[in-house]
This record gives sequence, C-alpha cells and structure tokens, in this order.
Amino acid sequence: MNFLSYSKINIGLIIGEKRPDNYHNINTVYQELLFHDIITLKRTKAKNSFTCDIKDLDNRDNLCVKAWAIMKDKFGLDGISISLKKNIPVGAGLGGGSSNAAVTLKGVNELFNLELSSPELRDVAIKIGADVPFFIDGGTQIGKGVGDILSKVGPFFDGFILLIMPKIQIKTSWAYGQFKNVLDGKSSNINFGSLINKKNTPFEMFKNDFELVIFPAYPEIRRIKNLLLESGARYASLSGSGSTVFGLFYDEAEAILAKSEFSSEYHSVITRPKTGFAT
Repeated sequence: MNFLSYSKINIGLIIGEKRPDNYHNINTVYQELLFHDIITLKRTKAKNSFTCDIKDLDNRDNLCVKAWAIMKDKFGLDGISISLKKNIPVGAGLGGGSSNAAVTLKGVNELFNLELSSPELRDVAIKIGADVPFFIDGGTQIGKGVGDILSKVGPFFDGFILLIMPKIQIKTSWAYGQFKNVLDGKSSNINFGSLINKKNTPFEMFKNDFELVIFPAYPEIRRIKNLLLESGARYASLSGSGSTVFGLFYDEAEAILAKSEFSSEYHSVITRPKTGFAT
C-alpha cells in the first residue's frame, strides 16, 4: 500500500519557557502542505526490511523504523517491508521525518486492522517526536506544549506557497541551544487563533522566534526571506528551525515569477496548503 507523507510549515512560531523535561513550550500554527514523500508498506512473513532512496537515511535510526518498532512491540505484529521515497529535504524545517513516522503509524494501523483512533495514535506519536502528533490528522492546527497540545482550526490561507530550500541542515537541538541569551519567554501568549481570518489575516503579527538565532548564524537565509518579500510574497518566514524559507502568494503567476528568481541557485517548489483533516 502506498501512502503520501506530507510536509508542513509553521506560520508563526513562538518559543516559550524551558520545561523540567528540558523541552521548550511553543505556540505555533502548523499548516500541512501537499509537497510530500511516498511510503510503501507491505506485510511480510519474512524478516522486517526498510529501504530509502537517500543513502544517509537508509538505516535503523530512521523514524519510520522507530514507528514500526513501537507498533510491533505494542501489538505483537508480524513482519513488514517499508520503502521510503524522499522529496522533502532533511533538516529543512518541513517536518519530513516526523511526517514519515506518523504515516508509518497510520499505515500500520490500516494494514494490520488495528482500528486505533486518532487520539490513540497521537499517544504513540509523541513518543517518537514533538511534531509527529500533528501529522496524525494534519490540516491546519494550533500547537502548544511541545507541539503535542493541538487544536484544529479552519484553513485560513488558500493560495500558493513557494518553498526555498538551501542546502543547509540545521539541527533543532542546536537551534534551541542558542536561545539561552535571546529568549525572554514573554511572547508565548500570542493568541494565533484570534489572528486567523480567511480574508484578512494580519500576517505582520506572526513571527518565528528561531529567526533570532538562525539569521545571525546563516545570513544567506535572511537574504532569502528578504528576496521573497521583495518578490511580492504576502508573508515570508523561516519554517520551524529552518533552513527552508517560505513565501505566501495569493496569485499563482506571482509565485511562478518569484520561483524563477531562485530556481537557478536553490531547490524551490510551489505547493498548496492541504486542507481538511485525516479521518
């Protein structure tokens, strides 16, 4: 069975105080995108296997393997073959690995007729990573806590999203570690839900706190954001901890023209929001 493993962006990301478990509380709007990887799952009676078309990801540390191992141990399942075809770059702030893990959980649930509900799948997902629970239902959601406290909201942007993906991998753990002298934790109370309006969203109120540490360390990424805004993007931002920068465009022709200004230098993709939620 083939499953599409969608990406995401963060439209606004506020980093709050550090928790006793050493994670930070966050406040963000997750938006699922149609840009995706492909995962193929097959039941087998033989040994488990995992393959990926990216050599560095073709190993037991892959989150697909971790997701399968949890489900196998929890429910005493027999063998499986997992094949992952990657399009979403690694370390790009697009949630590729988290999405792959969530889709593996959902795929195993379907393949083995486990009939687990979304809340039950999210309980498993949080054991894998903070962004994994979002991808169980996807769509547009506000995330709090470490990203695991989720509330669904209606889609508020139905335009075109230009992703600019420089060949820079940024580890989220490193990015959080840079906040010691930057973070004040006072802005985490922004109510993103109240700012979301289909026709007149005040994007100037949205910000990504990671830009405070990523831009000084990687001026090239700051430059990409500025160029997107100069190219007519209604809003541009780092996604997650980067390195992807995205621009929101209401007009497809403007998005295509903007893409042409980046495509010779950077991997760039025009995609759309994925509306609705998994059932």
